[in-house]
Amino acid sequence: MILCLSHTQDFYTIDIVEKALRELGHDVYRFNSDTFSHELTFSYASQKGGPLSFTLHTPDRSFSSDEVTGVWYRKLWGVKPPQELDPQYQSIFYQEYTTMRDLFFDALRHVPWMNPIAQDHWIGGNKALQLDLAHKNGLEIPESLFTNDPEQVQHFFYNTCKGKMITKLHGTLSRSMAGNTPFFPTTQVEEKDLEQLQGLPYCPMIFQELIPKAYELRIAYVDGAFFAGKIDASGSTRGRTDWRVASDVPLVWQAYTLPEDVAIALDSMMKEMGLLFGAIDMIRHTDGRYIFLEVNPQGEWGMLQRDLGYPIGETIAAKLIARIPTTQPLMN
Repeated sequence: MILCLSHTQDFYTIDIVEKALRELGHDVYRFNSDTFSHELTFSYASQKGGPLSFTLHTPDRSFSSDEVTGVWYRKLWGVKPPQELDPQYQSIFYQEYTTMRDLFFDALRHVPWMNPIAQDHWIGGNKALQLDLAHKNGLEIPESLFTNDPEQVQHFFYNTCKGKMITKLHGTLSRSMAGNTPFFPTTQVEEKDLEQLQGLPYCPMIFQELIPKAYELRIAYVDGAFFAGKIDASGSTRGRTDWRVASDVPLVWQAYTLPEDVAIALDSMMKEMGLLFGAIDMIRHTDGRYIFLEVNPQGEWGMLQRDLGYPIGETIAAKLIARIPTTQPLMN
């Protein structure tokens, strides 16, 4: 059985991958990570003196960790305590259920994951490391500063960026295919904004040079395969810095073929990161250069499949199955 790990509000992309896995002859079960709570029962115990095995009983299925042959790690959401639980016990509820869920994931370490969860979180949560590894593998990166120091920001603004600078958060507040859920967009910093940096010690941020854009690229990487989409928001007043807020003009994804040297560098970077999947963001500079921004190991790709007809979900299914030992049984 292949486990598709997501959450209750996920749609479209997970349906594509589930369907592809079944068409390739595999038993599939979607497990919503936010339901790992009082809504189900589980046990982690040894059987007849043997190794520990994790058994999960959900409202619609029961299975053990020994039955799982592979995991597609799509998304992870926090568990939710029941509304009737006394507030003083909610923190311990979250702590213990989260720990038990981690034990369940660890019990699946013997099977292939796309992506391995620890690697996914490590790389996804460290944009500084991403930039280092991108540069190491031959990709251009923007001049960058991660800080909570207003004085360093001012120096960076005038001396490094020459007055052309953007800022963004290290993490995301939310994710969606359309980019239309609440989030903090990449924002251009003007000289007058430097007077408002007194709050920076309470929220460290990333500052980077503003790169003149010909267009932006979203690239779905699947274990050596590339599916690239181009989007040009240069005609948008709102979305010139971040296409996700370009509500003032219609935007259309266009199919795109990466230059061979860029694809080779990205593939080398992803292998060193230990990631089989990632949504990569790049900028095509107005002078023709390709600038790496970041990779999101759980990034959105549904809009590329929907609008461009790319077989991304089918490729995820095929690549994951290819990593499962052939001795594993298929669905009856």
